Amino acid sequence: MNERCPVCDVHFSREPGYFVGAMYVAFGLSLPPYLAILYLLYRVTTWRSEALLVAAAVAMLPVVPIIFRYSRVAWIHLDRYVDPERGR
Repeated sequence: MNERCPVCDVHFSREPGYFVGAMYVAFGLSLPPYLAILYLLYRVTTWRSEALLVAAAVAMLPVVPIIFRYSRVAWIHLDRYVDPERGR
């Protein structure tokens, strides 16, 4: 990860624990596709509920890095919206 944004010079490295709130954003971003996959598997297969939950979680694994990155971006944008001078 870059230390600063090459366009706007925002400092990306923050204090320890800064991105804890990004976990909530990541949860919100990952829940709809997970539920969609779960519903699709439920309609297509006759698997037990435990197998459906595991299969949907495994199907979400390739998407996790993307969700992780965008949740951090969304968290920084929220922070910059609330306090524009922080991190300069």
